Amino acid sequence: MNRTSKIFRYVLNRLAQGIPIILAIVVLNFFLLNLAEGDAVDVLAGEAGSATPEYMSELRTKFGLDKPLPVQLLVYLKNVVSLDLGYSFRHDMAVSKLIIDRFWPTLLLMASTIFIAVTFGILLGLMAATRLNTWKDSAISIFALITYATPLFWVGLMMIVVFSIYLGWFPTSGMENISAFHEGFDRFADIGRHLVLPTITLSLFYLALYTRMMRASMLEQYGQDYVVTARAKGLTERRITFVHVVRNALLPVVTMAGVQVGALIGGSVIVESVFAWPGLGMLAFESLFARDLNLLLGIFMLSSVLVVAINLVVDVIYSFLDPRIEVA
Repeated sequence: MNRTSKIFRYVLNRLAQGIPIILAIVVLNFFLLNLAEGDAVDVLAGEAGSATPEYMSELRTKFGLDKPLPVQLLVYLKNVVSLDLGYSFRHDMAVSKLIIDRFWPTLLLMASTIFIAVTFGILLGLMAATRLNTWKDSAISIFALITYATPLFWVGLMMIVVFSIYLGWFPTSGMENISAFHEGFDRFADIGRHLVLPTITLSLFYLALYTRMMRASMLEQYGQDYVVTARAKGLTERRITFVHVVRNALLPVVTMAGVQVGALIGGSVIVESVFAWPGLGMLAFESLFARDLNLLLGIFMLSSVLVVAINLVVDVIYSFLDPRIEVA
């Protein structure tokens, strides 16, 4: 069996293993969310100002909230298997449609954040490790420490003040200028301008994380026996670094990038709030206070699917970075 066939078989096995994991996460989230007092009917009644017990009972019957919790779970799992995530009481529309509408802005923000954070984190960590104990190493380390410790909401507000209000380079909020009715490339450019500040704000924290991790991993690899052997054989420092050390130093960075995908959805709540970005993070935050459990469960399930899929991709990348790691 060749390597491609092994990888394909491994991917299929991991996907099959991921299904019960996702279902277990759905069940756990269902019970945890239902432990809290109140439901969507209480929220709707509170917003209306007054509601009779009969009307509230009628709403609970309509939404299926009057049934025992195990029965509600079975009904929900049955709907999930048929790809029906239920109905959002707050937004008066299907959960799946609402999640799809908000997923693409979140995916755009996550992809651009991960790309910038990982790319520049690796480059800065590499530069710091190869210029150890020089002013470049000190400057990069101080920069990483400051950006790692600075609150995201403060960074976002300062970005708006400096680059939007003072300089006028970028929009203050939103994903696009709807009133301009842009189409084609103009719309693409408009979304890109709106994306710059949220991406930079969210990526700074992860950029610092990957910079510090890459630097530490590089220094650890420089102390390994294979580097000593390579130097004894007369290999140049450039070849040792870029052919041998970097490849092994990337392993923990790739692992952390996979782990951070799920955390990005939760971490993006602050950035989405500051920049009014219409993503899943803010949607989950709003649905939590509205007790819109169907919507919240749908977002959690999508997050778990993303984490399982990204971890699978990370494992496959591992096998290419380190030939000693076999997929089977």
